[in-house]
Amino acid sequence: MIPAERQRAILALLGNQQVISINELTQQLDVSHMTIRRDIAKLEADGRVMSVSGGVQLTESIHIELPHDDKMTQQREEKVKIGLYAAELIRPHTTIYLDAGTTSLEIAHQLTQRSDLTVITNDFAIAAYLMANSDCVLYHTGGKVDRHNQSCIGEKAANLLREMNIDLAFVSTSSWNLRGISTPSEEKVLVKKAIVAAAQHNYLVSDSSKYGRVATFHAVDISSFDKVITDKYFPKSCIQDFAERGVEVIAV
Repeated sequence: MIPAERQRAILALLGNQQVISINELTQQLDVSHMTIRRDIAKLEADGRVMSVSGGVQLTESIHIELPHDDKMTQQREEKVKIGLYAAELIRPHTTIYLDAGTTSLEIAHQLTQRSDLTVITNDFAIAAYLMANSDCVLYHTGGKVDRHNQSCIGEKAANLLREMNIDLAFVSTSSWNLRGISTPSEEKVLVKKAIVAAAQHNYLVSDSSKYGRVATFHAVDISSFDKVITDKYFPKSCIQDFAERGVEVIAV
């Protein structure tokens, strides 16, 4: 088989079972471990599969995101740890962006004593919390209101970000893989692209339950991020794949 044929065969096999081990694939396709790993790397870069310990599985497609209030109760412990770690990375007198999401809100919870910061966000919950509990300089992007996620999206929000010089952006997502981050909302793509263009450094903050998911619209390549801050359940076997793309994965 040529590589394209093997890769189609891998996808066909995964259509019949949730996870396939590397050993099983080498036996089924009668090729070496190295050949299978190259095929998996290509499929993973294309966003078709996700590596797991000792094997591979299909990516999970998502078509809608959970409402903000529902997200608050999921992976709570992991999000708190990510927020604690991320806040420690913020140097004095910097301008930061906190993307909409409950993980970013956990970062905001750590900033109540940071009057030296300028914080930009498109998230209403983050803005409300910082207004009530901090003395930072605070900007909200404005723009079209997404009631579902309690944030602003679209061209108006993106325009504000294009006008700002941001030192460090913490970008959230409900779906990410080796290719990058994606979203079910086309209007969120505009905001994500504007963020990474405006910031000197971009950190992806997302718990590992979101890894391996793919939504309709590809937003940002993984190489746009300096670091990924995730939790201890992220598969260690995948960290090197990100490093090869110049992205450090920190699993807290």
